[in-house]
Amino acid sequence: MAKITNDQAAADLILHNGRIATNDPTQPFVSALAIGAGLIQASGDDSEIMGHRGPLTEVVDLGRRTAIPGLNDSHLHLIRGGLNYNLELRWDGVPSLTLALQMLREQAQRTPPGQWVRVVGGWSEFQFAERRLPTLEELNAAAPDTPVFILHLYCQAMLNQAALRAVGYTRDSPDPPGGMIARDKAGHPTGLLLAKPNAMILYATLAKGPKLPLEQQINSTRHFLRELNRLGVTSCIDAGGGFQNYPDDYQVVEELDRRGELTVRIAYNLFTQKPKEEKLDFARWMKLTAPGAGSDFYRSNGAGEMLVFSAADFEDFLEPRPDLPAVMEAELTEVVSLLAANHWPFRLHATYDESISRFLDVLESVHREVPIDRLGWFFDHAETISDRNIERVRALGGGIAVQHRMAFQGEYFVERYGARAAERTPPIRRMLELGIPVGAGTDATRVASYNPFAALYWLVSGRTCGGLALYPAANRLRREEALRLYTVGSAGFSGEAEKKGRLVAGQLADLCVLSADYFAIPEAEIKALESVLTIVGGKPVYATQEFRRLDPPALPVLPEWSPVATFGGYGAPLAYDHAAARPAPCRAHPHPVPHPHDGLGGCMCWAF
Repeated sequence: MAKITNDQAAADLILHNGRIATNDPTQPFVSALAIGAGLIQASGDDSEIMGHRGPLTEVVDLGRRTAIPGLNDSHLHLIRGGLNYNLELRWDGVPSLTLALQMLREQAQRTPPGQWVRVVGGWSEFQFAERRLPTLEELNAAAPDTPVFILHLYCQAMLNQAALRAVGYTRDSPDPPGGMIARDKAGHPTGLLLAKPNAMILYATLAKGPKLPLEQQINSTRHFLRELNRLGVTSCIDAGGGFQNYPDDYQVVEELDRRGELTVRIAYNLFTQKPKEEKLDFARWMKLTAPGAGSDFYRSNGAGEMLVFSAADFEDFLEPRPDLPAVMEAELTEVVSLLAANHWPFRLHATYDESISRFLDVLESVHREVPIDRLGWFFDHAETISDRNIERVRALGGGIAVQHRMAFQGEYFVERYGARAAERTPPIRRMLELGIPVGAGTDATRVASYNPFAALYWLVSGRTCGGLALYPAANRLRREEALRLYTVGSAGFSGEAEKKGRLVAGQLADLCVLSADYFAIPEAEIKALESVLTIVGGKPVYATQEFRRLDPPALPVLPEWSPVATFGGYGAPLAYDHAAARPAPCRAHPHPVPHPHDGLGGCMCWAF
């Protein structure tokens, strides 16, 4: 065995006998890594890296498994999602509506009085074998007494009668601005809430539900972090959100950061909360924090994705494209000018090319007074952006963060605009050809699923979660390209490309070891991948199968009636025996589930 030289410290951890993708074009794959002080010390072949072994070095044989850099979601609502994760029944990845309704029925029976059952995003009717939405009659039959709130994309929410009573919607309730309460012939609410033209009615109604107390919000966030770790996520950029006030609603992640219990690195953007008072919001926040303030685990990243409410072009492809109000330009100019003058990077939600044209007019006008081409700004989504506007983004030094929202809404888009128009939603290949910085993500948790492998599958296959082929080969990515967008590309949007995204000396030691070979398995199997070992800062934060000895101690689920205690997260229902209403035997191991030491109440190895 090679010996440590005088000028190199012994590694804390060595991973060897693997197929490790580095994202380094000079050495794309290696078999071993040396990790020390939370950083990659060296990468190379086994014999070379074993030279970093010392008497206290932990050595882990990867058994020829494939490892990749930790996945970095450039648009994730982690902070808000974590506060509510333990309250939510997830239909992400559930293959049939029959199964989804059975889960709902069982959860309603165990949910105590005063609490709700919530299904909040991450699913599409087209993922179900039945290829339809639940009916209001089915919701009322499944839960006659427990309030049920079902969010479906940006377009609608379905409430059972118990939920209507809980939120107080009656025949006399007026429709709120921008939304509609569907009613029967007698004028009574049916339980269907429609976003016309924006989703405020959906989110405002959801906000009426009970919240977890602080300690349970901390537990909930830790479970969401672990769920993300299970899927290989080690970093994200939090895009803020409605009803997510800074600093009040950030105290949970700040407490976890103080405790050293964050297992996903978070760079957070601040999302304005007050229509017509957006400038005051940002001016106040500029006194509290600054871009880059914080640590490698928790840091400020600037403004957005909402900069002014008049610029919100939320996509709902069941409805026509909304026209932004005439006041948008003046209001956006005022806020962007403030941000540019104070060197604040920003991101801006932008779906339609027509809106993007108007946004770029504003940005070009501000740029003539205060340059923004080195500010680190970017658009989010950009599903219908034109080549001309991509060029305008490039000229202003901007980037584009893309998400797999079309995997959930592609069928609706095709029905409204046609298959030809859907071929470039968004035109990722053209963005890359024109040299635009691009990062990948999900926009989870209220629209798309937080599963990064579902997003990678979409990037590679061009298909929706219902199987519809949206994109020709010319607008699909090779697997290596898609992975790069989900690692190096996203790191660029938080100004951290020199710190993470590659497994090379000096970068943060964030990586995941996969359940199967991402680069070799059939395309359709990409969306079923998971991590069997996730490492953040050189420390295992999730481990299963042959690496289970490295798994952190179990974490209880609070409250005990939480859906997470029974169903877990993405895909976990497949490990549940609904006929017997109990956990099913694990497919890979001889012992039953839940594993007593995994802390998640469900088998996390069902896919193997």
